[in-house]
Amino acid sequence: MSFLNVLYHVIYKVGELKKLVEEGKVKYIGLSEASASTIRRAHAVHPITAVQLEWSLWSRDVEEDIIPTCRELGIGIVAYSPLGRGFFSSGAKFFENLPNDDFRKYLPRFQAENLEHNKTIFEQVRDLAARKGCTPSQLALAWVHHQGNDVCLIPGTTKIENFNQNIGALSVKLTPEELAELETFASVDAVKGGRYQNDFSTWKNSETPPVSSWKAT
Repeated sequence: MSFLNVLYHVIYKVGELKKLVEEGKVKYIGLSEASASTIRRAHAVHPITAVQLEWSLWSRDVEEDIIPTCRELGIGIVAYSPLGRGFFSSGAKFFENLPNDDFRKYLPRFQAENLEHNKTIFEQVRDLAARKGCTPSQLALAWVHHQGNDVCLIPGTTKIENFNQNIGALSVKLTPEELAELETFASVDAVKGGRYQNDFSTWKNSETPPVSSWKAT
């Protein structure tokens, strides 16, 4: 998507949504996979209530600019894929059981050259979970939950037993030392492979140009 197209989406579409709010047809406006500058520009048109982004133990690149921007502006954070698209449920075994038509089979982090490295992250999380008396997925969810009261997790599940296990993560309490230990397992540089293929749009290619560089045509 070009800069001008991004600018159009931010200014025009948020402006149109603002009209719907004023007409009482929409109550809140949110964004998904938006860069920090895009969030600021949208928020200047109309207050943004929430930003949806991928945030988990192995997707932490949003912590540098996007999370601080949301908190500066008082915007809620909706963390999707807090289990690393299922990776923190059972590690490499999870990938082995995926059907061939599951798009996750083609994600860079699950490719053989990266999975062998990344599985050590799961093993470290699993070991700490065993010491805590919880499951690895509960520990991974608890880590995101501990990031702040402004964070809402939306783990996906299709089974009641997994749903109940996810709820159980709310009871897992982590000390500052345990949080720090988890973060050493999965620092930004520790994970091999990107979230998506290079041609997939994320917040990294949703940047808007500075106003001074934009000329109406």
